[in-house]
Amino acid sequence: MTRLSVVDEMFLRSHRGLGTPIAMQGLWRTSVPFDADALAAVHTALATGPLGRRVVRSRIPGARPRWRVDAEAYPLTYTEAPLPADRLIEWADARAPKLDPTTGPGWRLSATRLDDGGTLVSLVCSHVLADARGLVLATQQALTGRQPVAPEPDTSDWADARRQWGIVGKGTARAIRGLVAHPERRAELQQAAPAARGMLHAQARSAIVLVDAAAWDRVAAERGGSANSLFVALVVGILRSSGWTDDTIEVALPVDTRADDTVGNAMAMAEATVSQADSLTDIRRICRDAYAHPMTSPAGFPEELLQVLPARLAHKLAAGAGERDVLCSNIGTLPPLLADVGGHPTTGIATRAIHPYIAPRHWNLLRTKLSGYLNRTGDRYCLALVSLDPANIASNEQLRELACAELGTWDLIATAW
Repeated sequence: MTRLSVVDEMFLRSHRGLGTPIAMQGLWRTSVPFDADALAAVHTALATGPLGRRVVRSRIPGARPRWRVDAEAYPLTYTEAPLPADRLIEWADARAPKLDPTTGPGWRLSATRLDDGGTLVSLVCSHVLADARGLVLATQQALTGRQPVAPEPDTSDWADARRQWGIVGKGTARAIRGLVAHPERRAELQQAAPAARGMLHAQARSAIVLVDAAAWDRVAAERGGSANSLFVALVVGILRSSGWTDDTIEVALPVDTRADDTVGNAMAMAEATVSQADSLTDIRRICRDAYAHPMTSPAGFPEELLQVLPARLAHKLAAGAGERDVLCSNIGTLPPLLADVGGHPTTGIATRAIHPYIAPRHWNLLRTKLSGYLNRTGDRYCLALVSLDPANIASNEQLRELACAELGTWDLIATAW
């Protein structure tokens, strides 16, 4: 797509301080040193691939910002001094400073040697450039030499503005008529965004664990669930074990809406409510129903309305959209190509979102307590966890212990990074 979508612009506003800043991250861990020349070749491929672009704003009111090819990149950072393997999470958490999707660069590649003889490679990009699946696709396309088509606008800014205002005008008129005829829509519009629950200023906490895929799938099947519903049950269980006392937990479920291999943000959000008494079979049913009915804009108003309003007003109208007690993002099975980058077989790949430079004033506005990200590579699942709940999860070690303990209740053995 040559112009930013509604979701792209939501992440652009959050990048500028109107919301929670988010960067997507892929982490590759190898058991042997990564060849510096091979890593430099990967860096060059990424710079000329789908991530090599930035946002250009229009001066025409209502016209959407567009993408421009920009191969400028941060220099590859490769630290030769061995990093203690027990500090790799801290290193990974600090890999996303000064990403800027507007002025560029919006992505960064870094690597460090580990004292166990291996290497950890980090690829981060602003969420404006891509969602989790988009980052996977961008990496795959770059490594296969697929060059992006130069994103030139398919119409002029004036034409795009006329299109946007036309959609907003007609859609808003229909929505207003609906408000008059349907009281339930008025109630929906008046609902306040879900509130945060006592957040404090602190940094995010992270954990990454690997689990045998055959064991994971077997446990899920034996309990009447699926690999995905077990994932949701695990994240919910970890939150409960950290001190959650409410009977129900609201779960945000990203839904991949892309019909092709386009890089960017192609996602909607669904919501599931899980209670303490729900079995894995129940959670599977609840999630299936949620995926079939993703969230929409309130009261029938067109989502394009957010693209023509001033940024602060658009942010206020969309505040809390997609934020729930926990986030469970199932990224799926990764392409085999990514498990052997530059001839270096990986011992694990983690995919997740991180939150660089959260301002102190934003911590009191955050609602999501715990985010979980699941992918499968070869014969293992990788579960990455990020906690924004400093009151109950005070360290990376505590989050790791909670994850391993919860997996143990399902007779699953975790290997922690």
